Amino acid sequence: MNDITIANTMVAKHQNPFIANIYKYRYLYLLLLPGLVWVIVFKYAPMYGIIIAFKDYNIFKGINDSPWVGMANFNRFFQDNYFGPLMRNTLLISLYKIMFGFPLPIIIALMLNEVRNVSFKRTVQTIIYFPHFLSWVIVGGLIVTLLSPDGLINGLITMIGGESTTWMARPEYFRTILVLSDIWKESGWGTVIYMAALAGIDPQLYEAAVIDGASRLQRMRHITLPSLMPTIIIMLILRMGSIMDAGFEQVFLLLNPSVMQVGDIIDTFVYRVGLEQQQYSFSTAVGLFKSVINIIFVVGTNYIAKKAGQESLF
Repeated sequence: MNDITIANTMVAKHQNPFIANIYKYRYLYLLLLPGLVWVIVFKYAPMYGIIIAFKDYNIFKGINDSPWVGMANFNRFFQDNYFGPLMRNTLLISLYKIMFGFPLPIIIALMLNEVRNVSFKRTVQTIIYFPHFLSWVIVGGLIVTLLSPDGLINGLITMIGGESTTWMARPEYFRTILVLSDIWKESGWGTVIYMAALAGIDPQLYEAAVIDGASRLQRMRHITLPSLMPTIIIMLILRMGSIMDAGFEQVFLLLNPSVMQVGDIIDTFVYRVGLEQQQYSFSTAVGLFKSVINIIFVVGTNYIAKKAGQESLF
């Protein structure tokens, strides 16, 4: 290849739109590089360890030298007596949180959007956002203290003539406690996303509706909700993608032997068999099964949304 051909090739490469775009925004890509490296190192590289789900992993032999067992770890989990209760508890707790917790940030955002007193609006926002920044260790301690036999809740009940009860040891109340505490902690933070979406709605739509004589409820129904629907659909798809994540930290901190039959979930089971019993291959297989179910749910929900003509992830 002569010098002229080489020069033409180099010029053609520089004229490539993709390379030209990278060169044009090279400093932005440079800023992106540390975050990209972090994701690759800490998110994608550890995925290599997934193969121990198909092995009888031995820490002394290492990943490569540990013997293959195929689907034995998965079959063991499916045949385990804990499989049914774990799936039931995980799905029920997660579905309860979606049913009662998912609509609440939307409702709060719609209500705050109608508030005209800026000081009151900011005060309410600060109050409802604050619990999100509290660790579940702190929140769990508060819940246990409030619901203890000599706690505030039982104190109020006995003041009005009721009887004190051990709330945290009653299986019939445990899931309700989980759902309500999760709503209290996270609903304010979820409101942020919907408030941001509401801020992007063209004010001229509301002005035109007022001129046409639309009431506040009609404006909310025909302008606010339709404009908010793409964000709601995207958030629902993402939430369905974590259907098997019932909240490990919360459940782990509040779980006790009295409510194990209604509160033990897949994540707490993985913690016990993986870290406490050191059954690394088995726990990895269980965790991988959970991830596959999450992927199926997010793809399925996205497909349904797309077929319904709504916003979708892909």
